[in-house]
Amino acid sequence: MLSEDQQRLDAPPIPSPWSWRERVGMVLREYLWYLLCAWTPKPLNRWRLFWLRVFGARVFGTPFVHQRARIQIPWHVTLHHRCCIGDRTNLYSLGEIEVGSGAVVAQEAYLCTGTHDFADPGLELITSKVCIGRGAFIGARAFVLPGVTIGEGAIIGACAVVTAEVAPYTVYAGNPARFLKRREDTPNVPDPIQTVL
Repeated sequence: MLSEDQQRLDAPPIPSPWSWRERVGMVLREYLWYLLCAWTPKPLNRWRLFWLRVFGARVFGTPFVHQRARIQIPWHVTLHHRCCIGDRTNLYSLGEIEVGSGAVVAQEAYLCTGTHDFADPGLELITSKVCIGRGAFIGARAFVLPGVTIGEGAIIGACAVVTAEVAPYTVYAGNPARFLKRREDTPNVPDPIQTVL
């Protein structure tokens, strides 16, 4: 009789959630980005946007994408005018990611749309959309979990771990990210703390 560990090792492989075409597209995009874009200086942003569009990204206006930004699956990404995807930012777009106009995702930030069902022995992939609102700022090395919406004009501090929705025009920081204050330069929007109370 086989032990549990041996049975797990002998189990058939878990099928990929991606079609053959999607897997080929991901590999091809990876190599073409390295060959055609990763070396380009900042002023060649339009060239990088061209290649993102070729691979299915929805690009509106002229966002900025740093040459060392990593976008896992471009056809799951929507970028709006004047948003900025910083140096070594990771858009782990197993699900949809949308970055609003004028939003900044600073260097080495990580927007993650995928996790696993830990109750399932096969650890099935679960994806959920991440939305970054218009004019929001995601600080360096912040981590945004699947299903999170960052409200318009919100600020996320460096290295924060965002696990839940962030109200518009608020400041959050920490691990897990917590509400610190409302922005003083905001339009008249309800205070998220007073709304709950």
